[in-house]
This record gives sequence, structure tokens and C-alpha cells, in this order.
Amino acid sequence: MELFSAEGYEFARQVLQRGIAAVYLIAFISAANQFPALLGEHGLLPAPRFLERVRGRGIPTLFRWHYSDRFLLAVAWAGAAVAALLVAGLPQAGPPWLPLAAFLLIWFLYLSIVNIGQTFYGFGWESLLLEAGFLAAFLGSTEVAPPVTVLFLFRWLVFRLEFGAGLIKMRGDPVWRNLTALYYHHETQPMPNPASWFFHHLPKPLHKAEVLGNHFAQLVVPFFLFFPQPVAGIAALVVIGTQAWLVLSGNFAWLNILTILLAFSAVGDSTMQALLPGARFSAPDPSATPVWFAVVVLAVTALMLYWAWDPLRNLFSRDQLMNASFNRWHLSNAYGAFGSITRIRNEVVIEGTLDEPGPAAQWREYGFKGKPGDPARMPRQFAPYHLRLDWLMWFLALGASGGSWFPVLVQKLLDGDPRTLALLRTDPFAGIPPRWIRVRVYRYRFSTWAERRAERVWWVREPSGFLLEPVRRPEA
Repeated sequence: MELFSAEGYEFARQVLQRGIAAVYLIAFISAANQFPALLGEHGLLPAPRFLERVRGRGIPTLFRWHYSDRFLLAVAWAGAAVAALLVAGLPQAGPPWLPLAAFLLIWFLYLSIVNIGQTFYGFGWESLLLEAGFLAAFLGSTEVAPPVTVLFLFRWLVFRLEFGAGLIKMRGDPVWRNLTALYYHHETQPMPNPASWFFHHLPKPLHKAEVLGNHFAQLVVPFFLFFPQPVAGIAALVVIGTQAWLVLSGNFAWLNILTILLAFSAVGDSTMQALLPGARFSAPDPSATPVWFAVVVLAVTALMLYWAWDPLRNLFSRDQLMNASFNRWHLSNAYGAFGSITRIRNEVVIEGTLDEPGPAAQWREYGFKGKPGDPARMPRQFAPYHLRLDWLMWFLALGASGGSWFPVLVQKLLDGDPRTLALLRTDPFAGIPPRWIRVRVYRYRFSTWAERRAERVWWVREPSGFLLEPVRRPEA
């Protein structure tokens, strides 16, 4: 089994398995906290209605036979419990079938949620997490050396993720080609974090250098992930460094954190020992790998290579798809993000009142947890936790259709629905249903240094019209 086993990658396996499991833990907690209000029996996009529409299409999900909010919570908390065990490393301490079964379980439980999550789960990092969790199942336990083919499948995943993102940028908005994308990005990204204001105000030459470095990291470096050590390890550290920069500058759920974890598939124990003198890692005997495990891993490797053709062809297609799945299992996907950059930031602001509309009416604003609202409120850090409603509100402000869910959100706010209100940061009416609701659009920009010092605000905003004129609660 010497050719099958990759010696000197125990640290990489520990980071991959425990790190990916930690992201699953966050994802399951997010589902338990948000899914019932967004997609539950009485949610904004009820999953039971979706399941009725897709009945007979063979979508892989536990919920195709039965959905209830109670069952959803059972699935989410069961997945969280297994993920927590994997974070602690308990299944990995046993025979190789134990982490294999544990990872396949959380993969399928989360796949069951994603496949009925509709637009609220239509993000590329959902497929990324599913593909990563599936591959992690075949890394084995501490009784065997990590399989070399699985480590290369992880590197192929990082390659698609990084190189695909680089190509989508070069084929998309000209601001990526003229290196001015970061003149706008930190201000107009979906959910700025506490450092985004400061990143936005960096000198423009540095912004250009950042974009140039991003192109190098995404279009050149990924090829070196497949080289022997230490080249592969150095390439991985470049990916890790650039992704850490993105973690510092914005909230992109678990996209950047997970990419960092996946890049460790190319970091050998020797690289870590060079960085951390004195570090020692166990070295399982390659001959201890059971034949059955090698057969299973090689079969899965062959399957993933068979599925690799579509995403490979997509990379070099003139009509490159961004964040696309080519099979219903969300394995071997296409990735990419921010092919275009928004120049102007619009925000949708929901307001309610207990008065009759008119000059004397007192309109109060609902506060969201992550998206900009009160100009004096510093942007918060939420990633890797995913605030799904806040993200959809950003797309709504860009002109995306919210016809299937936004009118329901407005109605639930008019009803004072507790589950919906729990998704928000503040309810200005303390649970009392407002009589009227209106939806305004504001144009936001980051304050300047002078405005920040004088007015103590992070944002400056001005009215830009109405998305929805005042609507009344029917029984009011």
C-alpha cells in the first residue's frame, strides 16, 4: 500500500477533517436557528410546498417522504452532534470505517437540507461544503496513512475554486482587468465587517497591488499545488495568506475559512516543521491500510475523476458558469465569485408605523443583524456564520426578484410573527404589530475620515425612492 498512502501528511489530515467538521457544525447550527423561519412549515418559502412541486424528480433528501419543522430540527441537531464528535477527533481515533461513516452521515444530512433550501441555500459555498465533507470521509483514521488520491482530489477542488474565481473575474468586469475593483468592493460587498471601512480607505495604489496579487494567487499559484514539496506547500501558503486577507476584510460566510482549510491538503508535515520547529506528527504505517479501504477509496477516486470532465470543460468555456452543480449530489462543482463589481451601494430599509401615513406619521426602522442599516452602527463580524436573510436583502437591493419571499416577509412583519422577528436585530415595536409598513431604498457610501471624526458615523446615506409604498395590516 506504499503507493496508495501519502506519508508526511498527518497534520494536513487533522486540519482537513477537524476543520471541515467545524464548518459543518456551524452550518447545522445555522440551519436550526434560521431554517424554520425562512423555509419551515410557516416560513417565507415553505419547504413542504416546494417538495410538492418537485415530487417525483428524484431529489436526494430525507425530507422527500416527510417534512416537519420538528424533523428538520432533529436532522440539524443530529448533524451538529456528529460534527462536534469529528471536531473532537473521536471517530478518527478508531478504525477507518468510523470517520468514513460519520462524514458521509453529515454530508447526506446537510445535502438533505440544501436540496430543499431553494434561494436561501443557493450559494456556492453550500456545494463547496458538501464536496469537502464527502472527500473528508475518505481520508481515513489515525490507524492508516492518508490516501494520496484523496489529497490530490482536495487539491483539484482548491484549483477549481481559485482558478475558476480568477477566470470569472478576468472574463467579467473590466475593473478586474484595469486593477480598480477594490476602489469599490469593500464598500459594496454584501456584508462589510468591522475592518471593511478601513480597507476601503487604503491608498488606491495599494488597492491596485491587492488586485494584482489576487490575480497571481488565483490564476498562477493553483497550478503549483500539484508540484512536489516544498513547491506545493509554498503555493498552499500563498492561497492561505490571500484567503486570510479576505477573512479580515469582509463577511463571506464560511467560503474563505473553508478555502483555507482545503489548501492545507498541499501542506506537508515537513513544511509545518519548518514553520514550527519542534513540531512532531505521527506517521501511520502504510502497510496497515486495509484492502477494503483502498478499494473503496480508489472507486471513489475513479468516480470523482469521471465527474471532473464537466467542471474542467466549464473552466475553459467562453460561457463559464459560476457556482454550478453538475449532479444532484453537489459533487465536482464549478466555483467562482464576484465576476462583476457593484459601483454603487443601495440598501433596502423596512419601516413600520402605528400611525396613519402622512406628514405626522412616526416611521421606525427594523434593524438587521448583518446588513447596513443605522449609519452610526459599526459593521459587525458574523462569518463564518451565515445570515441568509441579510444576504438575500443585498441581492434584493441589486434588483434581484424577491417576489417569492419578500411579500411574505412584509406580511409576517405586519403580523408581528415572532419567528421572523427573531431573524432581525431589532424590532422597533417590541412585538406589537405595526399598522403600516413601507420599504425604502437608500444609497449608502462609507463615510470619509472627516465625516467619521465629526459625525461619528460609518455610513452616509441618502433616500433613493421606494421599493414598496405603505401597505396596511388587513385587520387594522
